[in-house]
Amino acid sequence: MSAATAISVSKTRRALYAAGLFVVASAVFYGVFASVAYPWNWSGVWKYRFQFGSGWLMTMGLSLVAMVVSIGFGFVLMLGRRAPWEPVRMACGGVVELVRGSPLLVQLLIGHYIIAQALSIEQPVVTGIILLGCFEGAYLAEIFRGAVESISASQMEAARAVGFGKVQTYRFVIIPQALRRALPGTTGQLVSLIKDSSLLSVIGIEELVQKVKIMNSASYAPLEGYLPLVAAYLIVTLPLSYVARRLEGRFAYET
Repeated sequence: MSAATAISVSKTRRALYAAGLFVVASAVFYGVFASVAYPWNWSGVWKYRFQFGSGWLMTMGLSLVAMVVSIGFGFVLMLGRRAPWEPVRMACGGVVELVRGSPLLVQLLIGHYIIAQALSIEQPVVTGIILLGCFEGAYLAEIFRGAVESISASQMEAARAVGFGKVQTYRFVIIPQALRRALPGTTGQLVSLIKDSSLLSVIGIEELVQKVKIMNSASYAPLEGYLPLVAAYLIVTLPLSYVARRLEGRFAYET
């Protein structure tokens, strides 16, 4: 059997496994919900479909901007943790441990109702983007740092041997390789960012979860809105998770 044929057979087998798992999961899902004595009423979901759509767009917009903030913040923290000055390393390390060691929900509440008020930031959207970006950025900082430190020290020495300065070494030698190694972990963390954006409703941002809560309250249907909510997140997170797995497999030889 040729390599191309083996790959084709493997893909077909995985597709069949996925289809089988989907059928089994659907049957279990239907059986569980059919056994619940609950008067399902989907008219409310249809009535508020435009609000649902606007909430989904708000979630995607917030997540996209927060991704940019998190990548920038994570890169700065990574550089700080590798700085030659110990106070800078300690400060950046403290920020990383503080952010990673406390729940996002607590950070959102303290950041919005205390810190943002003290700084006269009145827009919850701005506060939410900054806090969500900083939270995910702390995790990305460790991903970036691990990728940079995985580069062999001999490459740094070779760069210096040909006359590269520190900035040139990072720009032309270290960063290009580290980016490839950090891609899988970064993509996975961005998937977590999209899911974590659901907590922004606690500070009054009318993103997807908040819209569903409003829809459920107005239609007196406490459960119907959450099933489309799950589907709306899966539409975005499943493709990103697939990309993360492909990147991880592609660059596995470098780690």
